[in-house]
Amino acid sequence: MKTHTLKYDSTFEGLLTAVFTVYEERLSSVLIVEERFFEANFFSEVNEVFTDESKASRVWEGLKEFQQFRTSVYRSFLSELPDKEVYILDAIRYVLKTRNDKDYGQPSVLKLAQLTKQIGREKHRMEAFVRFKRTKDDVYVAIIEPDFNVLPLIARHFKNRYADQQFVIYERKRNYGIFYDLNTVELIELDFDDAVLKEALHDEEMHYDKMWQDYFISTGIKSRINKKLHLRHVPKRYWKYLNEKNPL
Repeated sequence: MKTHTLKYDSTFEGLLTAVFTVYEERLSSVLIVEERFFEANFFSEVNEVFTDESKASRVWEGLKEFQQFRTSVYRSFLSELPDKEVYILDAIRYVLKTRNDKDYGQPSVLKLAQLTKQIGREKHRMEAFVRFKRTKDDVYVAIIEPDFNVLPLIARHFKNRYADQQFVIYERKRNYGIFYDLNTVELIELDFDDAVLKEALHDEEMHYDKMWQDYFISTGIKSRINKKLHLRHVPKRYWKYLNEKNPL
């Protein structure tokens, strides 16, 4: 039996459209592949899926009764793993067939639950480790570089926490960000340059960095320092964006 490969754009709606296509065309042997990971295969029939909001909505609505599972589907998509679609499609098929979204003995349902846990951990770390710097225009800017694409998950947290200040959170690894203008949060694309940001920062920012570092040094008790525990809670890959560790 020839395998059908459905190639879609990088959007979540595109993935849901591909899932709809699987059911619409009654495809049994099928692979859904994000276009950036696609590799031609002589033994596979390739079809390009064009994102259709109405088809995507129908799939999403079809999973409405399984709220926890829907969360797992979306968060697993944000993992950006090359084979995430294999697990997502298999899990959706299983859940819609059995009406059981909590059967963790099913490999794909379990995989989505595991990915969801990893994404949740990264989300909480970003909410804890984001450090804003004030610019001369009174816009607060933060840079992050998470392992997973969790920026869409943390936008609400920072909008609620900093409702009275304009801010930008820039995602360096994926080259996009969010901007809050005191009313709404928007996804933005921008060309980022460290030198430009450093020039744009308020003159007081370097003093704040020094104060933070002095504070952490003065409050630390050398006899109680546990480097292994510290690294477990604050992995070193985040240090370059923490004021107290590495000022810009």
